[in-house]
Amino acid sequence: MIACLIIHGYTGGPYEVEPLSTYLKENTNWHIEVPTLPGHGRKLALENVSHKNWIAAAEDSLKKLNERYDEVYLIGFSMGGMIASYLTAKYKVDKLVLLATAGKYLSFKQICRDISEVVADGFKGKLRQNKLYLHYKKKLGAVPFKANLEFLKLVKFTKPYLKNIESPVMIAQGQQDGMVPYKTAYYLNKEITSKRKEVVFFERSRHLICLGNDKDTLNTMIYQFLTKEKE
Repeated sequence: MIACLIIHGYTGGPYEVEPLSTYLKENTNWHIEVPTLPGHGRKLALENVSHKNWIAAAEDSLKKLNERYDEVYLIGFSMGGMIASYLTAKYKVDKLVLLATAGKYLSFKQICRDISEVVADGFKGKLRQNKLYLHYKKKLGAVPFKANLEFLKLVKFTKPYLKNIESPVMIAQGQQDGMVPYKTAYYLNKEITSKRKEVVFFERSRHLICLGNDKDTLNTMIYQFLTKEKE
């Protein structure tokens, strides 16, 4: 029996990875689990939670799956990718998938491009059609400064564990990602010492890679990676 644990990103929730989790549920007989990290979800409540709470919640889910299933796969998106990396280095994980993983911080060049698009749509009266604007507008004012510091602490804490990952790894990154520089994929590939690594770039994808234009191709490639026989 196989289980797959999917960990969402910072200030997000299971909805960020829903097309992928749905695809895996429909095309496998695996147990798919997508927990909501403390303070996250559709309604954010991040005032009194720390990076340790986020890690502990994911760690608890993984421990339970390892007790019940023969094989466990781990998928992490953005901050969830760093949590997944830490857990893979620490526990038995058969395969790891990292999606737009926050191993480095912001891509200011792409952010400037994204802002210019939002401004242009504002002048045209098309803000309500700009998906990027609508997504981040909901989060304005809902994320306390302390929570951002906790995010930075989490990245700093988990980074050293990258070199301890031995499981097969797939690294997927959108080239138009405005939050995580696309070169982060090269950084992860260099730091992770696993003998089996695959790095894939998606030209049309931004940070929310599971919801983007390449999501169907992404889903297929992840499925193929996870179902591939061990060499």
